[in-house]
Amino acid sequence: MIAIEHLNVSIQQVPILRDVTLSVPKGQMVGLIGRNGAGKTTLLRTTMGVIRPDSGKIIIGGVQATHLEGYWRARNQIGYMPEDRRLVPDLNVEENILLPTWATRQPDTARRLAWIYELMPEVAGFSPRLALSLSGGQQKLVALARALMVGQKLLLLDEPFEGVAPMLAMRLVEVIKALKAQGLSVLIAESDYTYTSGVVDLSYVIERGSVTTQTH
Repeated sequence: MIAIEHLNVSIQQVPILRDVTLSVPKGQMVGLIGRNGAGKTTLLRTTMGVIRPDSGKIIIGGVQATHLEGYWRARNQIGYMPEDRRLVPDLNVEENILLPTWATRQPDTARRLAWIYELMPEVAGFSPRLALSLSGGQQKLVALARALMVGQKLLLLDEPFEGVAPMLAMRLVEVIKALKAQGLSVLIAESDYTYTSGVVDLSYVIERGSVTTQTH
């Protein structure tokens, strides 16, 4: 589903990613493991079209997407859950979840929302509340729900368990495992294997901007 080839990225002329090559096969869950500052977020943001690479290729679903605008991803059923959630505080939970569909004019919005609420009934329970009123773990669930509104083929999850209480983290693991049965391709960036070891089909380790090892 994703093929990243010899990707190099600099921010303000400082090299961040160095010759990164990895792939996410269709229907599989792939881990990207690395400490803070290793380059995980930069890799996901570049894959989503937020950051322009210096060189290399990003191929998504067979399409050369390296220089396509970020909105192309959402329109082609690719969802992104950023590390810092990026919820709109003045909107309620349901409005935050629906936000990407307003931009993409996605059909069958009601059906997709109902499916998400069935998958995560706790989110349905606090859907009328303002996003700002939720705990950090609850906000992570909302950010995942928002990514799922458009991410019907591919999901990129950046540190989904960071700063979340263990019980809520395990709930996130349950939801992510349930997505596997849906045939989604998923790339999960995480600092260690605490929650991803029983979820992913293969993992890459990233250190100082370079992918060093691959494990199955």
